[in-house]
Parts: sequence; C-alpha cells; structure tokens
Amino acid sequence: MALDGTDSTQESLMAEAVIQVTESDEVIGPISKLDSHHKVGKFHRAFSVLLFDSSGRLLLQRRASHKITFPDVWANSCCSHPLHSEEEMELKNALGVKRAAIRKLEQELGINPSQIPIDKFQFVTKMRYQARQDEDWIEREIDHCLVIHADVDVNPNPNEVSEIKWISQEDLEEFLVADDSENIVAPWFRCIAARLMDDDWWRPGCVKEDDLIHDMGDVSHMLPNATGADLNTSIAEVKELVEVRIQRALTHTTLDRLSGAMMHLVEGGGKRLRATLPWLVAKAVGDTHSGLLDVGAAIEIIHNFTLVHDDIMDDDDIRRGRPAVHIAYDLPTAINAGDAMLAIAFEAMAVAEGIEPELLPFLVKRIGRMVRKCSEGQQLDIEFEDRKVVSEEEYIEMINGKTAAMFLTCAEVGSHLAGADSDTIQCMHDWGLALGLCFQLMDDLIDVLSDSDTLGKPSGSDVAQGKRTLMVIHALRQPSSQSKDDLLDVLGKGDDVTADQVMLAHKALHDLGSIDYARTKAESYHRRAHDSLDKIPESPALRALRELTDYQLKRIF
Repeated sequence: MALDGTDSTQESLMAEAVIQVTESDEVIGPISKLDSHHKVGKFHRAFSVLLFDSSGRLLLQRRASHKITFPDVWANSCCSHPLHSEEEMELKNALGVKRAAIRKLEQELGINPSQIPIDKFQFVTKMRYQARQDEDWIEREIDHCLVIHADVDVNPNPNEVSEIKWISQEDLEEFLVADDSENIVAPWFRCIAARLMDDDWWRPGCVKEDDLIHDMGDVSHMLPNATGADLNTSIAEVKELVEVRIQRALTHTTLDRLSGAMMHLVEGGGKRLRATLPWLVAKAVGDTHSGLLDVGAAIEIIHNFTLVHDDIMDDDDIRRGRPAVHIAYDLPTAINAGDAMLAIAFEAMAVAEGIEPELLPFLVKRIGRMVRKCSEGQQLDIEFEDRKVVSEEEYIEMINGKTAAMFLTCAEVGSHLAGADSDTIQCMHDWGLALGLCFQLMDDLIDVLSDSDTLGKPSGSDVAQGKRTLMVIHALRQPSSQSKDDLLDVLGKGDDVTADQVMLAHKALHDLGSIDYARTKAESYHRRAHDSLDKIPESPALRALRELTDYQLKRIF
C-alpha cells in the first residue's frame, strides 16, 4: 500500500536488504529499504560519493522524478546504500561501502567500473542525520563519505537521474546559497557541503580521513517543501534512542535489585512525552543533536523518580496498570531507588554528547530548579489534603510546580540547546507553562471521567484521597446542597468509600458545574499555548508541537 502508484522499477528496489545500524554504526541486521525509509524509519548504513574530474569540478546529479524518496532534488555525485551482504559489509579500508559505490555509480550514472577502481576511492568520514520528506518517507542514515578523483564517461540512467552537471568550487558555493525553488538541494548534501567539505576535498590526495561520526541531527527544515510528521511518529523517531539511554543509565549499577526497582516504572511503558520534548522543541526552533536525547533521558528519569515517591506519598498501589515500585519491591527499596534515580539523571546529563562544558551550569540550574519546583508543588499538594479551604490561586501555584515546571523546562532547555534567540526561548517557555497547566487540569478531569482500565489506576482515586483539584475547589465554594453532601461523603475518605459513592461524588461535580468550570479553565490555557506557537515561524516540526498541545483535549473528548 505504501508503494501504490509508484514507479515499478523503484518499487522493486525497495525490497533490497540494506544494513540496519545503531547510532554508532554497529550492525543490527538486515532491513528492507522500504522499512528503513517508511514512516518512522530506522537508522541504516549509507554512502555519499563526491566524484571530481581532473579539472577540479564536482559531479552533481538531479534525482529522477521516479524516485520514491527525495525526487527531483540535486545531490552529490552518487548517494545510496550498501546491501546486507558479506561483500558490502566489509569494514576493512571501507571496502564494503566502496564496492557499493562502484555498483551504484554504474547503475545510476552508467560509469564503467574500470574508470573508478576501488583503490582510487578514499573514505573521509561519517555523518549521522535524519531528514523527513513528508508524512510517509524519511532518511535516517549513518552516511559514509567517499571522495574519488577520476575522469569518467557518464551515461545517466533516466529512471534514477534526470540531469547532471559538473560544477566548480566557486560555482557550488553560489549554487548552495541561491534561493531557487526550481533547483532544490538535498539536505544531506547541504550538510556535507556546509559542515564537512573543505578545500582539500577538491585536490587529489589531500583529503584527510577521520574516525568520527559527525552528528547533524534532524535536518528536515533544509528541504523547502518538507512536510512534518504527526506527534506519534515524531515521538517514535527518537523514543527508542531515548529509552536506550535511560536503560543504560539505570542499569549501570551492579546491584540487581536496585536496578530492577529503578527500571520498574520505565519497563511499564509510557509515551515518553517529556523524554522526547527537548528534541521536538529543538526541531521546531533550531538545530538538533544527540545531546538533546541525553537531556531528555535525564528528565524522564527524574519524572519517574517523582512518580516512585508520589505513589508512596499518595499510598497508590498501581501505576501504569502494574504494581507501584513500593508494592513490587518494598518501601525502603522504592525510596532508595528514587533517590538514586535523581542522582543518576544529573550524572547522565553531565556526560551528554554534544553538550558544551559551558552549557552545564545552565542545565544544572534549570533542571535543578525544575526538581525544586516539583518538590514544592508536591508539598503544597500534601498540605492541601488537610486544609478545608484552598484557593484557586493556590491550586494553580501547586500545579505550576508539580506538573508545568517539567514541561516548561523541557521547552526552555530544548530551545536553548537548539541555539534559538532569547525571544524564541521565552516564547517556548510560555508555551511549556501553558501546556503543563492545561495538561494537569485535563489529567484531573480524566481521573473523574475515565474508568479504571483506561487510567491504569482506580478511577476517582483523586477524590477519595481528598485531592484539592480545581473541580473540588470550585465545588466546595458552592452553597449547601445534596450534591455537595455527596461529594463530602467521599472526599478524603480513602478506601472507606464504595464504588457507588465515588460515582455519586463524580455526579456531584458535574451537577455543581465544577467539571465544566475546570474544562473551561483548561481550554483557556490550551488557547494560550497555541498563541505562543503562532509566534514561531512555520517549520515541518511545528506540527508535532501543535498536536501535543491538543493531546489531552483529544483524550477527554
């Protein structure tokens, strides 16, 4: 279905088995070209050839309109994938990718292999990047860059290449900066030309090899007509990468029971909104790099640490449909695991890839502030349970710390690490704050309006525990009535209430207008969040942030 209506020759090539790899280019196994490029995609090994002739000109090709991924764009001489075969997987002297390059130069450009002997290719470096074309197709590659200086006869395959040109170094610079909608340049070639190539590449025998993998991040914005993915796909693109970091950090200890307790909630799943949010924000406002995933992993570990301790303080036995950590293990181990998770999060952040040392004080201050605000919010939440009167302003202050601080920090840190200007960082700060407040208000509503199976915990537990949500605060302000009495019969009574009483309490919140009141307040923060996004220039990644802004509202409707 994904290939319906595509060129038959290009469709057949999508069945080829390419090499799925990790971020560090370690082989995972074979994967079809289709699966490596469709929807979320997977990292796979690729190569980019830059072929220069004896007069110092670089061969460029325009990809044919038949191509399924990135048709009609200008790219370097040849770019494709080594196959998952013994011959094209050989790492010694980069022989695998060089053999693949010879095969594709002949197939795409009709260049006779005798004109490009394997010993004339020079491996230069690797780069890691991803670039989305549209909702369906993405490149996610560890790209091996090869240079060859040779005079060749070119006979392009029209199914692969619609046009070629030989270009000088000076003309290439003009070509890359030209704002020409008729001559769009492939994102990966822009990365090579702007961040990797230097004068030595143009001179035979002068290019220097390195053993680095240059991190380019997500460069979808370099394609003028790119379409962003939806929220679920955008999260899925990096969810596994973040989870690898979380698992690596939490299983580093030699104490199996401690490690198991720390991993317990993580293994229970979760959408990883907070973990991926710094990356999603950075994509929308600036540059991305793997350090954002390290920071996201640290924030997710902190989030899970707060959940471990919250369940203890709230006496909740179930979290995400499974026993809470203090139930699955024991109370002292759960407390200890939470403490360790907080320390591990800061350790992981301190060694994050791509984070310059001068940025660490900023990160420590911002994320330290987040933890403090979360603790202050939790303390207010605890104290509110023993107070007869809690004002709406106090409640907003509480959720500002307990929930919104984490969203705010993800947005602020993500935009800062992306290199955004101060106005944009403030805008994303405001968006994160409004999003977090809306998120918590909606979460309170969901606790009342959803069943236990949907929640993964007992429905109505917030009311039974005496939580002073905005709905309860509003209801307690109302004149005496039977509905108010039904609520008071349940509020704060814990396990001493029946399911029928909880249902009556929920009906009371509806009859007193408290559910509608909280919903209206949540929708006002929802509008504020969208107003902040409206100030950000359009980009493919903005779609995911808009869908995240709508996420809780969609759950409740």
